[in-house]
Amino acid sequence: MKRVGIVYHPKIAAAKTLAEHLAKLLPSLNRTAWTCSAWDEEGMRAESPGTDLAISVGGDGTILRVARAVSDWEIPILGVNFGHLGFMTELSADDIIERLPSVLNGGGWVDRRMMLQAELYCRDGSRHDEGLPQPLCALNDVMMGRGATSRVVYVKATVDGVLLTTYKADGVVIATATGSTGYSLAAGGPILYPQAEDILIKPISAHLTLAYPLILPSTAVIELEVHTDHEAMLSVDGQISVALHDGDRIVARRGCHVARFLRVNPPEYFYSALERRLKLK
Repeated sequence: MKRVGIVYHPKIAAAKTLAEHLAKLLPSLNRTAWTCSAWDEEGMRAESPGTDLAISVGGDGTILRVARAVSDWEIPILGVNFGHLGFMTELSADDIIERLPSVLNGGGWVDRRMMLQAELYCRDGSRHDEGLPQPLCALNDVMMGRGATSRVVYVKATVDGVLLTTYKADGVVIATATGSTGYSLAAGGPILYPQAEDILIKPISAHLTLAYPLILPSTAVIELEVHTDHEAMLSVDGQISVALHDGDRIVARRGCHVARFLRVNPPEYFYSALERRLKLK
């Protein structure tokens, strides 16, 4: 690994300080480095070609941004946790300096995680034009649901061209295994093992309608169509929001790329850390 990118959460002063320290340290280890704010996706993408490792300094939200930006180049991501739960991060700020030489010399293993892609259409069948690239990519989830008004929406769900149901709910989440510990979990969904390639559908606060989560194979193509007389919204990884109107729809499926995480802990670490990360103790 010769070229390393260091991406930091711009609102966490300690994360930026650590990123700057790592950038000064790497030349002494015969590596080149670049730094970038996690909120600057164009900057990350511009620096990605030729990069061998991306170090994400922040929390899970920072990793979500990094993964969407660098997945085209198959760059492994090493997460340093300055957040709360840290489901996707690997090391603490105290660990990274000690572990860095080993990582740069090939230590660890690559954890591959499925991503989603979603195409957004207007009621008339045209592409939804919000100035966003399509398809939209997600590591965690895409959610179609109500906007600011506290009223349910109707979401017609189709799987592989066959009608599943019309949900009457606050919304519907389509999640990956990685996203199963996010919004879907908060809505009562199951936790999938991290490398699972299944797709999870979970309604949010369903009212007098199908309320159970559904786990689908990675080959499934899911279409959600919203029906409402007030504004609705589409959320991608909880970070990208698009206003929706009656009849708008998304078509979601397994993405073309996968997110790659560089791990130094063994695969079984996810299970041993699960209870602690959920703060059940």
